[in-house]
Amino acid sequence: MFLEGNAHLTYCTNIHPGESWEEVFDSLKKYTVEIKEQLQGDKPFGIGLRLSRRSAATLLRKNRLEDFKQWLHDHNLYVFTMNGFPYGDFHDAVIKDKVHLPDWTSVERVSYTQDLFKILSFLLPDAMEGGISTSPLSYRLWFKNKEEEIENVKKKCTSSLMKIVVQLFEIEKETGKHLHLDLEPEPDGFLENTEDIIRFFEDYLFHEGVEELMDPLKCSKAKAKAYILRYIQVCYDVCHFSLAYESTKYTVDELNRYGIKIGKIQISAALKCVYTSEEVLKEQQACLLQFDEPNYLHQAILKRESGELSHYSDLSEGVEAMEDYDFKEIRTHFHVPVFIEDYQVLQSTQDAIIEALTFWKENKYSNHLEVETYTWTILPKELQTDLTSSVVRELDWVLQQINA
Repeated sequence: MFLEGNAHLTYCTNIHPGESWEEVFDSLKKYTVEIKEQLQGDKPFGIGLRLSRRSAATLLRKNRLEDFKQWLHDHNLYVFTMNGFPYGDFHDAVIKDKVHLPDWTSVERVSYTQDLFKILSFLLPDAMEGGISTSPLSYRLWFKNKEEEIENVKKKCTSSLMKIVVQLFEIEKETGKHLHLDLEPEPDGFLENTEDIIRFFEDYLFHEGVEELMDPLKCSKAKAKAYILRYIQVCYDVCHFSLAYESTKYTVDELNRYGIKIGKIQISAALKCVYTSEEVLKEQQACLLQFDEPNYLHQAILKRESGELSHYSDLSEGVEAMEDYDFKEIRTHFHVPVFIEDYQVLQSTQDAIIEALTFWKENKYSNHLEVETYTWTILPKELQTDLTSSVVRELDWVLQQINA
């Protein structure tokens, strides 16, 4: 839906199960049309589209893309952002660290992303920018204590990303449409926090990346750097940055210093637990373990009294570490509904969303806002409700914060 200026608000359709194009299209007809009608009536409504590798390839065959564009027009819907992070199955399967496969060292990731940009460039309305969020390069824990290997991975990722920059340069030249790839930092990714982003741009994209672009784009170093900053941006997932215990203002201000833009804000809440007393600790641990499910990564970041952060690759390890004498707070990568502030003896990082939206109202640091709570089917039973009304409630809550 349209917001002030050129901004748009939607939800990410990765919440709907289904990896084939037929399943994706069925979910759009079943859920998205109804969500639009409840929120917008006859007004235009934007979609945050998620397509797997399989569904993207299917959509590009025969006349499906043209037919889909006509269907969007007929229902006053439009696509302005896409989620290109999960490549394959994302529901009803044990995914864990496989969500990062294939990573940005692979031709498969490049080809998949190029197909998504072909689709977005065709569907995106004129005079509107478009973006696709993607993985944080690769998964850090696959390369523990292997500095030389990590450097080689980052160089390969840089080379892959430059292929996307060339594609987006050509798309804009041919169509006038500005599209960008939005790198999405998350715990245990090669990009995890603000400093990781800046170091990757400074140490790799602005060096090897610039050198690789100059020949195909026939441009100077300065122009190549400008193209990188135009076409490679950041997906600011509020849940992920709250796990880094970083404020929105800090991240936006730091990225601005280096000319790095935020292409998309993913509005999401993490689960957190603040130490209150020994008497309550066991109850807090038991409550957290309700969210320890087997499908997704639920990294946990524990903050100690000293301010030191300890990282755990999954929730159960973090819950055990809460026994440490200097435990102050723990946050876990489990997206909970954005309208929930408290759950039993736990809280959410809803305050981080309010901070991000308040700062956005003052600074408009991105034109794309997308709610992303993909965990509806794995939440504790008492938090599971009708999917359509849940999404409507989340978007309504976000609009209330924006209009407050």
